[in-house]
Amino acid sequence: MRVSEVGEIGTHERIRRALRRDGRELLGYGDDAIAMPLDGGVLVAHTDVLIGSRDILKGMGPFDVGWKAAVMNLSDVISKGAAPMALLFSWGIPGDYELEAVAEIASGMDAAAKECGAFVGGGDTSEADELILAGFCFGMARGGRVIGRRGAKPGDILASTGPFGLTAVAFKVALEGLEAPGRIRERAMGAIRRPIPRFKEGMAIAELGSASAGMDCSDGLAKSIHWLSRMSGVGFELCRIPIPEEVFEFSEIHGLDPYELALYAGGEEYELLYCIKPELWEDAVSAVEGVGGRLEMLGRATEGGAILSLDGAIRPIEDRGWEHFKGWGQGVGRRDGLSRLARSKGIR
Repeated sequence: MRVSEVGEIGTHERIRRALRRDGRELLGYGDDAIAMPLDGGVLVAHTDVLIGSRDILKGMGPFDVGWKAAVMNLSDVISKGAAPMALLFSWGIPGDYELEAVAEIASGMDAAAKECGAFVGGGDTSEADELILAGFCFGMARGGRVIGRRGAKPGDILASTGPFGLTAVAFKVALEGLEAPGRIRERAMGAIRRPIPRFKEGMAIAELGSASAGMDCSDGLAKSIHWLSRMSGVGFELCRIPIPEEVFEFSEIHGLDPYELALYAGGEEYELLYCIKPELWEDAVSAVEGVGGRLEMLGRATEGGAILSLDGAIRPIEDRGWEHFKGWGQGVGRRDGLSRLARSKGIR
């Protein structure tokens, strides 16, 4: 059996069965990071890799590539409530790569790390057929407060640190050649080139202790919801999805469903998705706003299933989106009655 037949999740599971389990590790397999107790806190570590032919879109400069490679690694550590301290990168570099481009990539890495109070400490270099940036990030969660994918309870409020759909527009433009007016194109491509590491928001949530579970949304909103659902043993009912106006405009132009774009066709948004304890919701909103961010309510955790409910119209949230070795689970659907209703009601 080949990895393309089982996909990314099946491949992860096969790797897991070949490894011993460290009883000291706090999060467990499937959480996209490890957490090890240390005196005075918990060490959280994560690794992620950028492959040039897969992860660099047309229009991304070397600085953007370095920025993205760093954010890919920073974001998962932040989502656990840990303050990043340092990153390491193993570089695979083609021999004919321009030296100045390498320096610009490093500058992008450093700039993203600086946004989170961290440093790029070095790494390793080797020759490769294409650019490969394999990163490793570690940070500290103080007071033993680590936010994993397990722990959500029915009634918890599902919230995000930002909107969804812009990266899906960027993929449609860059990979499928769909046209977009300049303002829409600029904002969508900006979301891909310079994703925002939600460091201040993540630290505010962690300090308050308001999240029962959480993760970042680099795998896409629907995939992330289903990860939390599986690992916490809950369902979710969403009553809204924060979607920028540009996504609605792009959808109107091409006859697409903006909710399909936001749920399934994006990813790499690096927004943080948290299950917030209801009694601490107002405090969490105030804490995030106090550091200059926003906390958007999407819905609530339930006993089972994942659905989107808008003005009485209900549809399931499917477990699909991008998956390595398989690609996109399904194509993005055309606009339907639910989307037209939501647009007419001004729902965002």
